[in-house]
Amino acid sequence: MATTDQTGATLAILIDADNANPAIVKGLIDEVAKFGRATVRRIYGDWTTPNLGPWKSVLLEHSITPVQQFAYTKGKNATDSTMIIDAMDLLYADNVEGFCLVSSDSDFTRLASRLKESGKHVYGFGEKKTPQPFVAACDRFIYTEVFTRVEGQAPRRKATAELGRDAEFIDLVGGAVDDASDDIGWAYLGEVGSILTKKRPDFDSRNYGYSKLSDLLDASQRFEVRRGERGVQVRRAK
Repeated sequence: MATTDQTGATLAILIDADNANPAIVKGLIDEVAKFGRATVRRIYGDWTTPNLGPWKSVLLEHSITPVQQFAYTKGKNATDSTMIIDAMDLLYADNVEGFCLVSSDSDFTRLASRLKESGKHVYGFGEKKTPQPFVAACDRFIYTEVFTRVEGQAPRRKATAELGRDAEFIDLVGGAVDDASDDIGWAYLGEVGSILTKKRPDFDSRNYGYSKLSDLLDASQRFEVRRGERGVQVRRAK
């Protein structure tokens, strides 16, 4: 059952407790709400261990079901296997339209690819340390640092001069603008954002310290942004 981003889509949130921070939960739930309704909310770990204690206070508040998985053998991650098995069970039951995989672990790369092959949307959530193969396997990947306000964790706002020197950023955004532009170079911002996400699942204006893509492009001074009755448009600066 293929689907597109829409607030009515049914989603499953599956959290790897060993590779996520309880401080992100509110931001995570709010972000998922942009993509659809989280009808399944599960978190996986060995709840007999003290290191997962900080999670317990947020689970009831956000209606997240803890799934117990004992570590049978030292060095083997049984939690990952249980989460993968549950994801495949949900896939075959076909009662959700997308998956939100919350982990910074590359072990979920093949799972993300398999879910996409079956026509499901896959949204990944993890820290900046998440290996690129897992990031690339998702339709969207959101770095969880954007959900935290703890000093040293939230992304720093990049200044105009810094953005202007960022060749990778300019090439990526400029290419998306070119792909979506009309004969005189203007492109609708929504189309540009969609292309950016397809090219780079982890592209997010918040990673640069800006809440909106239009604000980020304005700040770079390498693009012109105009707002009209038909929407926001952007083109390369002349």
